[in-house]
Amino acid sequence: MKTTKLVLIRHGQSQWNLENRFTGWVDVDLSKQGEAESQKAAELLINNNYSFDLVYTSYQKRAVRTAWIILDKMDLMWIPVQTDWRLNERHYGGLTGLNKDEMRKKFGEEQVQIWRRSFDVRPPQLGKDSEYYPGNDEKYKKLKQKELPTGESLKDTIKRVMPCWTKEIAPRIKKGQRIMISAHGNSLRALVKHLDKISDNEIPKLEIPTGIPLVYELDKNLKSVRHYYLE
Repeated sequence: MKTTKLVLIRHGQSQWNLENRFTGWVDVDLSKQGEAESQKAAELLINNNYSFDLVYTSYQKRAVRTAWIILDKMDLMWIPVQTDWRLNERHYGGLTGLNKDEMRKKFGEEQVQIWRRSFDVRPPQLGKDSEYYPGNDEKYKKLKQKELPTGESLKDTIKRVMPCWTKEIAPRIKKGQRIMISAHGNSLRALVKHLDKISDNEIPKLEIPTGIPLVYELDKNLKSVRHYYLE
């Protein structure tokens, strides 16, 4: 059976990953470790003879820079990089910027785990006067009011990611384009849930490590034949 390979990569460690803070839509850059992880990802792709025609990323610099580092190392800086806000990380609402351990002490492990990992429970909503409200960010000035989140569940994130897959990415894969998607833990969970037909109850348990290429081999109908991490 002939298959097409799709590469997914969660951005390298960000500065707020390092500081154990809820990040969401805040445009935090990579840490030094995140840069090193991206370099390592490029080496893995080179050593396994990968190349790409097109890369998709979110609007967020940690995902964009991960893609840039990889493409630079692979000598592919000339190929198109398509940014799409729908591939952004889940918006953590009122939790944005807060330290996860401090929140566990304040609200308890169980409540924080519900906010972080439940399928359809939203975090406390963000006020529109907050510095973290995306409506105050130049990047999102073209979005409609209803598209600007103030706090999302994984279910909400999936709802915005899937049209990007269906209308933008999937048709290009079917045309034979070799694609890498550099995105985030939750936006990639949305894609993995679709590709592997994972249930609503099971998908929150899925952990996707930073900076390691995840390869999907897809059949002509873009059904997953198998998947694996490059090592």
